[in-house]
Amino acid sequence: MLMHLDAVSKWYPMGKTRLPALQGVSLDVERGEYLSFIGPSGSGKSTLMHLLGCLDRPDEGSYWLDGERVEDLGDRELSWTRNQKIGFVFQSFYLVAQLSVAENVELPLVYQGLERPRRREIATELLEAVGLGSRLGHRPNELSGGESQRVAIARALVTGPDIILADEPTGNLDSRSGEEIMELIEGCNRQGVTLVVVTHDLQKAIRAQRVVQLRDGRIIGHFVGDQKEAALREFHGGGGFARPEEGGPGSPGGGFSRGSP
Repeated sequence: MLMHLDAVSKWYPMGKTRLPALQGVSLDVERGEYLSFIGPSGSGKSTLMHLLGCLDRPDEGSYWLDGERVEDLGDRELSWTRNQKIGFVFQSFYLVAQLSVAENVELPLVYQGLERPRRREIATELLEAVGLGSRLGHRPNELSGGESQRVAIARALVTGPDIILADEPTGNLDSRSGEEIMELIEGCNRQGVTLVVVTHDLQKAIRAQRVVQLRDGRIIGHFVGDQKEAALREFHGGGGFARPEEGGPGSPGGGFSRGSP
């Protein structure tokens, strides 16, 4: 088991009270699995993603990542875990405006202490893999939204992580760019990387092997196989739910080798 949540709860202060974001959530994620989280705004999707990514700690319950209890790790150990094991892709690209495309991708390797020539070699290989080999010296403000998200994906992969956590990775993109980005991150999953995606796009959610539905900080359903479409149609309000476009898991293309230091 790669990730194991046991009755995890998380609250956020709101004046003199506490707002529950997660309430007694238990979840197992197998190595190499592809999950999507769905639910209305405020259901706890992003909070759950932050806990899985060791960006936050639970207030109650336990989280085990690759055999280690996350609550027992110090800040330095958590930083090491995030750097070594987890790649993040967010709706906002979080690229550093003052750095070139290549330098943005190299950043996680700086924290690992790799020498600059080796950093540049790995970053260049990944940027070529995501179709940006000609953009190494460009700044983020010279890129389209789709290109910026490709840079973010290359940065997420540069340490050769076991897990990619993608929070609304296509939310700021047009449909064509969004489809290209989904094919890229699904290609990573086909290479063995565990993939967890938060999305409001039901056509994208159904592409995952398992769909996890949240409401009011609780998991209210897990759906696989033929269950997914019926369950998501109900979630969507009934009727009119389209099947995903071609290019989902198992389709040709979209795959590339993982970068590794």
